[in-house]
Amino acid sequence: MKVAQTIFQSGDHRWLAITRDPARPDYVIDTNEYLVTDGTQALMCDPGGLEIFPSVFSTVSNECNPNGITALFSSHQDPDVISSLALWLEFNPTIRCYTSWLWASFIPHFGGTRETFVPIPDQGMPIVLGALKLQAVPAHYLHSSGNFHLYDPAARLLFSGDVGAALLPIDAGLFVTDFAQHIRHAEGFHRRWMGSNEAKRDWCERAAGLDIDLLCPQHGAIYCGQDVQRFINWFDELEVGVVDRKAGT
Repeated sequence: MKVAQTIFQSGDHRWLAITRDPARPDYVIDTNEYLVTDGTQALMCDPGGLEIFPSVFSTVSNECNPNGITALFSSHQDPDVISSLALWLEFNPTIRCYTSWLWASFIPHFGGTRETFVPIPDQGMPIVLGALKLQAVPAHYLHSSGNFHLYDPAARLLFSGDVGAALLPIDAGLFVTDFAQHIRHAEGFHRRWMGSNEAKRDWCERAAGLDIDLLCPQHGAIYCGQDVQRFINWFDELEVGVVDRKAGT
């Protein structure tokens, strides 16, 4: 089963990271799911794939009342991000899914109707959850042509989707503790999956202008404190959109 850990809490405002399932099939990429709550209302970031839904749902249910999950945030269209949509809708047919307008007619192949989706315009938009005002932050072409991250200014937390992702062993910790060692697991992924140096520089400038204590990717470990700016600086200098044929990445 997946493990849930609280990574931020202030009163009823909480962020949970749902990570590391040692029992998952080894042919399924490991993913992180995140739950943000404000009182009785909750939103899931990149709720995951069909294969891992039972583990994610069971773990979340141990931490909060799943009836409070009124919204999903899908950073992009990949199956490891949102192919569990039909099962979430089976549990709650009124759940809403925030995603790029570009994918609002593609993701319905996983489930849902026109009313399910709240399309996000290219420039982003605020997303209200209880008393919280979250912000959908553009991250186009990193790696999807319609891609968004989710920023919580009260928690100083940025859910960064595939940006910051690292392919780590299953026994790795939740947080980055040795940046130089950790980033080796991220380099090949970013060179291959991030398709535009121009888009990368735009994101780095945008991220550097935010107040971020926690940078939370969909794969791998969470960057904290000074490692957030270390990652932004590293990513800004990295040449992306490159295929390493020797490494196969």
